[in-house]
Amino acid sequence: MKVISWRLISIIGILVVSVLYILPTLRPGVWPYKKINLGLDLQGGMHLVLEVEVDKAVESTVDRLYHEMRTRLKQEGIRHGGLERVKTPAEALAVQLSTEDQLEKFNTLLDKEYADLAILDKSESGGQTALVLGLRNEDADHIKRLAVDQALETIRNRIDEFGVSEPDIRRQGDRRILIQLPGIKDPQRAKDLIGRTALLEFKLVDESRDPAKISKGGEPPGTQLLHEVRTDPSTNRTIKTPYLLKKRAALTGAYLTDARVMIDNRYNEPYVSLEFDKKGAKIFAKVTREHKKERLAIVLDNNVYSAPVIQDEIPNGQAQITGNFSMDEARDLAIVLRAGALPAPVKILEERTVGPSLGADSIKAGRLSMMVGGLVVVIFMVIYYNFAGIIADIALAMNILIVAAGLAMFQATLTLPGIAGIILTIGLAVDANVLVFERIREELSRGKPPRAAVEAGYARSALTILDANVTTLIAAVVLFQFGTGPIKGFAVTLSLGVLASLFTALILSRSIFDYLLITRKQTRLSI
Repeated sequence: MKVISWRLISIIGILVVSVLYILPTLRPGVWPYKKINLGLDLQGGMHLVLEVEVDKAVESTVDRLYHEMRTRLKQEGIRHGGLERVKTPAEALAVQLSTEDQLEKFNTLLDKEYADLAILDKSESGGQTALVLGLRNEDADHIKRLAVDQALETIRNRIDEFGVSEPDIRRQGDRRILIQLPGIKDPQRAKDLIGRTALLEFKLVDESRDPAKISKGGEPPGTQLLHEVRTDPSTNRTIKTPYLLKKRAALTGAYLTDARVMIDNRYNEPYVSLEFDKKGAKIFAKVTREHKKERLAIVLDNNVYSAPVIQDEIPNGQAQITGNFSMDEARDLAIVLRAGALPAPVKILEERTVGPSLGADSIKAGRLSMMVGGLVVVIFMVIYYNFAGIIADIALAMNILIVAAGLAMFQATLTLPGIAGIILTIGLAVDANVLVFERIREELSRGKPPRAAVEAGYARSALTILDANVTTLIAAVVLFQFGTGPIKGFAVTLSLGVLASLFTALILSRSIFDYLLITRKQTRLSI
């Protein structure tokens, strides 16, 4: 009787929990508010494969070292014949030193602050020493790996703030990122949000020259020609305003702590309010103090958003970006700025969009196949095993209920292959009962009474059932660990189905037999 009691408690407990977790899917808003999430192939959405241009991350690192080294050479009083960037074939720095004394000072500087730089080439000519400095292969590889990891995290943060439920974002290979966004309503907006580098820079405007007279590529040294692009709402025409900017940024978005959408009280238009950390606020205050009455351009991904005149020092570390935004544009801009800039540009290698109607057709087909397959199994079990077949069918219904509840409880995503996994578990659940029933038949044919036959049937088949199901569970775990997308969806439902099958075959159906033979004291067994 004790055996029946603990089994009964576990059955009732699992049944109640399963029903609780199924309800929110059937009636949204019911506690515990967790429902089964549908994958990309079932509710529609977008599938992207991005490639991170990791070589650009290495170039950015070398560019930063170039500007830093120029400043340090000047501070240390090291005279040189020129410092420039070269390709060898990778990005590198070339410097010429005229005297042995300057070479010694330069080597001391390298040892002190640039120990990671390797001397790739060294030559002497006409009393001058030429050095080519670059990153070591392992350092360059580390920067590339870090760029992909950082891009993955940045894209994940952007998508989380965008509000996509159950996105699938993972690394694929050395430099690729796989993104699946189920239920996305505006694919183009999502692509713009994901692919934007979001490199925010504040650059001083060089007003000593007329930018209209300077062509792209013909800028004076230390400057760059960028444009502000606006659309005139009255004429719907695009207006491009050129700006000649100092190439080196006075401040970047690396110091940004917050970016929020605000509404301009004067024009009732949205703009993005920026807030910097303490260090960024100090730099911003210094720039605005030293360059009063000059123009400071706000540049995002090499596009000028505005170039206001600095009227006075701004000590509070706050700025704003205006640009005739719509509310969605301002909100997306705030999202990418808060999430941070990508360490390197990304390009879309593969793009697929699944419509919601196709997903609905998949759900309908999956539901139909599950109903037909389940009905055939139910009828077969009743015909072949008589009343015992009804017990197997009850266990089967409980099995499907547990799998569905598990999907909701663990917030797993149900995919089309996942539906195939559920259909497969229907067979697995019945298979375990078939092993038990056949063993019971053998015991009955030997003349044992029903209660003893059931005891022996479960005792002798339990180990076989465990072996078969644990082997399947190991395969499912391996599929989940190393698979992607649809394969993972199949592995999740298969794993839940295996665990549910063990419970329903060894505990639920056994409890029903014990109730009939012990509590109800039946002397015959219809099997």
